[in-house]
Amino acid sequence: MRKHLKDYRFYCLVLALLAMLAIYIKPQSIKKQVIYNFTFIVDITRSMNARDYQRQNEAVSRLQYIKQTLRELLVILPCQSKVGLGIFTERKTTLLFQPIEVCSSYAEISSVIDAIDWRMAWAADSRIAKGLSSSMTQLKDSDSHIIFLTDGQEAPPINPRYKEDFSDLKGKLKGMLVGVGGLNNVQIPKYNSQGKQNGFYREDDVPHRSTFGMAPTASVPTGNFNARNAPFGGAKITGDQHLTHLYEPYLQQLSKEVAWPYHRLETTEKLSMALQKPQFSEQKKVLTDNRKYPALFALFLLGLVYWPWLYKKSS
Repeated sequence: MRKHLKDYRFYCLVLALLAMLAIYIKPQSIKKQVIYNFTFIVDITRSMNARDYQRQNEAVSRLQYIKQTLRELLVILPCQSKVGLGIFTERKTTLLFQPIEVCSSYAEISSVIDAIDWRMAWAADSRIAKGLSSSMTQLKDSDSHIIFLTDGQEAPPINPRYKEDFSDLKGKLKGMLVGVGGLNNVQIPKYNSQGKQNGFYREDDVPHRSTFGMAPTASVPTGNFNARNAPFGGAKITGDQHLTHLYEPYLQQLSKEVAWPYHRLETTEKLSMALQKPQFSEQKKVLTDNRKYPALFALFLLGLVYWPWLYKKSS
């Protein structure tokens, strides 16, 4: 027994055991910490299936890239921060869940992000401004910051006569518009009822102008114009609405109308830096988990016990 008491490894093992016991007590302390509260709204319309991002030298869709980026952000955000999630299609936003704490709910948040799919869309149209307005209206009494991720493509193209009015919502809450996609036109994948790709959208598959309401100007209606039955004229309109790119000028204009910053999604690191701005952060006293300190101390002690050089020297 005395021989063991003279061996430093005995004391290291005893202290390591005490340190491990301290972990089960769950030591905590109160300290000031920067935290964040975000609600991410993800555009799931058909153009978000376009593949103009790269992951490990493989082309991935905009929606896939967003999902991977959000999963990476969960790891970066400090504990006690909160994350909510919603989806947008047609004219409305639907919240999947209200903001919850990122560390204790990491598995749940990550599983919902994984489950986001373009087939959750309840309609094919895309009215970005109305979707943004819907998000702001639903969360106007919340302290969460809206991060609206979209490529900005209106389908069919918006009639300038019917622009969304943000005057009642401007300045009511903070957020950010995040542009998704590349600046060059790419094809939009077309899927059948079983969710399998069946080629790409062609020019004849989509409308290239809006025929809602009155024509934008008196000079627009041409060809078989009829004020009641064909106010936009009857001539066939062609365009590139079957292709898609990031409509950045439009999103930048929207960001000015709601007084939010605009950010183009390129990498997780750049988006993380944009989100960690003072206007989105909050200094708050939080309970901090200190179990990592006794765990590291126990690991250090066990290292001393089994370190070959020390072991040989003591022998």
